[in-house]
Amino acid sequence: MSQHENTSGAISHHTALIYVMVLVSAADRDMTDAELLIIGQDVQRLPVFRSYDIDMLPHAAADCAAMLGDEEGLETILGIVKAALPEKLVETAYALACDVAVADGKLSQEELRLLEMLRYTLKVGRLPAAAIERGARARSMVF
Repeated sequence: MSQHENTSGAISHHTALIYVMVLVSAADRDMTDAELLIIGQDVQRLPVFRSYDIDMLPHAAADCAAMLGDEEGLETILGIVKAALPEKLVETAYALACDVAVADGKLSQEELRLLEMLRYTLKVGRLPAAAIERGARARSMVF
């Protein structure tokens, strides 16, 4: 059993959060340096990842990217993420997704569509989603 999995064979909540970030980064088929930097920084600094082995990040990201190559990869990953995330981390997952989406200073139609799919799949309400999106936009502002 790897750190990606729990005793039931499902992925850990850490891995689910990483999958969410990788999904958004890969949505427009262009994983930018800015997006990858945000993923690494979030995993290193956020309390939710405090017990996560940072050396596992490349493996989790590669696993997610490999699944995306499958015909039903996106739907599979969304299902895995939904099953792995406890309710209290749903908004955290959405916030991480938004941070990655705005990391490179532009939002593609594919990223917007994926954020919509995440909101629906994870059942993030309209008001919390709007607040999270506004916060991500505010944090990414440049002068």
